[in-house]
Amino acid sequence: MKTSAEIIKLARNTIANEAEAVLNLQNYINEEFVKVVRVILESRGKVVFTGIGKSANIAAKIVATFNSTGTPAVFMHAADAIHGDMGSIQNDDIIICLSKSGNTPEIKLLVPLLKMMGNTLVGMTGNIPCFLSQQVDYVLNTSVEKEACPNNLAPTSSTTAQLVMGDALAVCLIECRGFTTADFAKFHPGGSLGKQLYLKAKDLYIRNETPRVDIRETVRNVIVEISSKRLGCTAVTEGEKLSGIITDGDLRRMLQKNLDIDRVTANDIMSLNPKTIDKETLVIDALQIMRSNNITQLLVLSENRYIGVIHLHDILMEGIL
Repeated sequence: MKTSAEIIKLARNTIANEAEAVLNLQNYINEEFVKVVRVILESRGKVVFTGIGKSANIAAKIVATFNSTGTPAVFMHAADAIHGDMGSIQNDDIIICLSKSGNTPEIKLLVPLLKMMGNTLVGMTGNIPCFLSQQVDYVLNTSVEKEACPNNLAPTSSTTAQLVMGDALAVCLIECRGFTTADFAKFHPGGSLGKQLYLKAKDLYIRNETPRVDIRETVRNVIVEISSKRLGCTAVTEGEKLSGIITDGDLRRMLQKNLDIDRVTANDIMSLNPKTIDKETLVIDALQIMRSNNITQLLVLSENRYIGVIHLHDILMEGIL
């Protein structure tokens, strides 16, 4: 059994070896890489990624990244391709084949068939020259000096290099397409990430009551309003004008002063210049305002008119942290 120190050393060496392999990829980013980016940008079809073994797993992940960032892509397993899945390939599609050795039997069988279809063919391989690199139109070099595996057998550094090369392609395509956060939100409507990009204050405040008291209201009525609306605060208004806010904390501080409750009005205890946001404000920005000011509520305005409240709990319930 390895000691704790030995296990820690092994893990750190693995990370160091893979980090070195990734760093060395910079040497392989050349005009060939640029041509691949340009041919994808100019294509009217999708990008078909294929591979076998661990390279197939990496190909599937790159497909997910492409699709989520505006470049249509599909995964086609190399073994399934020769049993009917090649029917998913259309004339304008670009095919990227991942293989560390570039010499596996499946690749040697598949690549000639793909060439016969006339599609642009890109090879991503860590073995140059090899069968794959000699058959394709463009080559993405993902060579590594050695695997992080102590036996230099299990795909570790090599698959990491493939993954990073795929990310490099995706990021370049994002920039070249001018892919924005708004575009990203369209492809990620679910989950906290998508909500950060599109959920606005107007989507949350309507779920809550709208606590409001007049500036001349008695403290007793203020307490009733805060308690009944269950948001820990109430807006204080004078006609349609927003004058301030009263929170649970304001009430506690009032009680500590031993004031005559029967004579105290909302005007006496409200906080002036409450923190407010427009109804179109993104919820993630509202959360940042709450954090910066150490508060849990924000008053929501529409054209400078008070319309409601959003609470920290509303945001947390949406999974936005």
